[in-house]
Amino acid sequence: MSEPFSVPVTVRGYETDVQGHLNQSVYLNYAEHARWSLLRAAGITQSALIGSGVGPVALETTIRYKRELLAGDEVEVTCAFDWGEGKVFRIEQTVRKADGTVAAEITAVGGLMDLKARKLVTDPQEHFRKLAADPGFFGL
Repeated sequence: MSEPFSVPVTVRGYETDVQGHLNQSVYLNYAEHARWSLLRAAGITQSALIGSGVGPVALETTIRYKRELLAGDEVEVTCAFDWGEGKVFRIEQTVRKADGTVAAEITAVGGLMDLKARKLVTDPQEHFRKLAADPGFFGL
């Protein structure tokens, strides 16, 4: 895919803090919403993932705040998987305002946990490839 997967989100008033900015914790919700939306678009439901014996785990998340977001702002939240070697992968995400301004950059490190062994699976790419109707969403 040439452009990263993205989902639209409208900032809601109840998500803002006392300064009227989007509360810092809500960026995590937006990022997770985009990740689950990508899985759905690729043909993977939450129940199918869990039913296959694995579940996604977040190991680290970094948010770089660039510009404020206010109630009513329309944003796109991108999501792109970056596969390396081994048990973990990175997910690069951008929260971009309608005018193209980058409001935040989010980098997450994750893995897939074997739900019985309670350990990370050795090849998460292969699990996503097998489960997805369209593995292209994962860059596979």
